[in-house]
Amino acid sequence: MNTFDTQLTSREVVAEGTSAFHFRKPDGFVFKPGQAIDLVLELPGQEGEAARHAFSLVSAPFEDELVIATRMRDSVYKRALGALPAGAMVRMEGPFGSLTLHNDRTRPAVFLAGGIGITPFMSMLRQAARDGHARELILVYSNRRPEDAAFLDELQAIAKQNKGVRVIATMTDIARSKRPWDGRVGAIDEALIASVNTDVTPVYYLVGPPGLVEALRDTLNRMGISDDDIRSEEFYGY
Repeated sequence: MNTFDTQLTSREVVAEGTSAFHFRKPDGFVFKPGQAIDLVLELPGQEGEAARHAFSLVSAPFEDELVIATRMRDSVYKRALGALPAGAMVRMEGPFGSLTLHNDRTRPAVFLAGGIGITPFMSMLRQAARDGHARELILVYSNRRPEDAAFLDELQAIAKQNKGVRVIATMTDIARSKRPWDGRVGAIDEALIASVNTDVTPVYYLVGPPGLVEALRDTLNRMGISDDDIRSEEFYGY
């Protein structure tokens, strides 16, 4: 795995409790949409000690920066990340990961994302929107509330501007939301997945917390979807 030095250029809040961090793209860094990096940070008060965390890249390969997004939990690592000032130098290792789009463009891709599991799909959808891929891409995106749904406005704009992209957002705890919502409610279940009609059997991509990914895989299997048509990635510690 390659190691690069990079610099934090800016950060922004992209949902309640979720921030995106923008880094300079090192010379020679090449990746595929859906891949990840390890971000290595020196821990405050622990001289010589470093910790790493894997993050899927939100940015697409055509962009001139690297962006990650994460829930800002109260952990030693996340506190160190949140305390980084603009201009700070950090070490990055990667890219790695095999959660990339399948080669057969005649088969649609159905992305099933829970919460911050949206990050690898952002890279894929941004790149596809820029390239004008003919492949059909369908995102089913579950969050507790609209306030928790990172990048939702951008995703809906991508879908409006690209005929081959569909975005289906659903909220599981809308009663606690302070924002109006006239979209779907409830978890990603068999009925919702079955409503995603495609002419050709799609490839399913599952990303989110381990429990959600396992439940979605079980649901797909009950629907007769073979594991050969399912790709997944579990996000720990988010």
